Amino acid sequence: MATNAIAVTANPLNLGYYARLFSKETKYEFVRLLRTKAFSFSVIGMPVMFFLLFGVSNRHNGFSTYLMPSYSCMGVVSACLFGIGMGIALERSQGWLDLKQASPMPRLSYIGAKVMSCAGFAVVIVAALVSLGVTVGGAHVTLLQFGELAGVIVAGSVPFTAMALLVALVVPANSGPGIINLIYLPMSFASGFWMPISLLPHFLQKMAPALPTYHLAQLALGIFHLAQPGSMMGHWESLGGFTLVMLGAAWVIFTRSEAKA
Repeated sequence: MATNAIAVTANPLNLGYYARLFSKETKYEFVRLLRTKAFSFSVIGMPVMFFLLFGVSNRHNGFSTYLMPSYSCMGVVSACLFGIGMGIALERSQGWLDLKQASPMPRLSYIGAKVMSCAGFAVVIVAALVSLGVTVGGAHVTLLQFGELAGVIVAGSVPFTAMALLVALVVPANSGPGIINLIYLPMSFASGFWMPISLLPHFLQKMAPALPTYHLAQLALGIFHLAQPGSMMGHWESLGGFTLVMLGAAWVIFTRSEAKA
């Protein structure tokens, strides 16, 4: 009986085994992040709180419709950078990452669980903001728009997951929150997460298209016809190129660190 169990577990073609392993790892990772109050409050609570402060109070001029997609972008970027970037950096400093690498668990399950958890938080953020926008923000959102926004935000988590992996490999755990905030907050402001690009200083308007957060924001805002003039496909291409650059840099750093070890 034990021999059969070992054979089933070790069989590389046993997709059911790996699917169960991946689903359990994802479940535990999501629950862990949800129970980490500092993370769940900042990722979900902050966009909701700011929407109630600025979106609801300006609902008569339609500003809440702008803040729904922009704050959704803010939430998913925060989830990726702090959930994956800060999370892996901390686990690396504590030796937990070494233990995971020494275990027979596939590496993709470890990374994939974190990616899916961030995507899950992205859906929660979108649902919370759209619910508030429709009920107290005076916004009109169709089911199609809600589905498109959720899809864009989930897809948009991919490039920032790649960025978070690079951050996790280069940022020390003890200084991680400060460094990540120095990256995250200026990018968010300059990309129009807080206010329309047209209201920003002229030099920021010129700089914004160089930021990946800008392209994510434009894709989300475009669903509600609030994006800046331009090609939506161009925004997808920019995010795709950014993803490849981040993954390539992370792979080079990771392989060099393994070679030194």
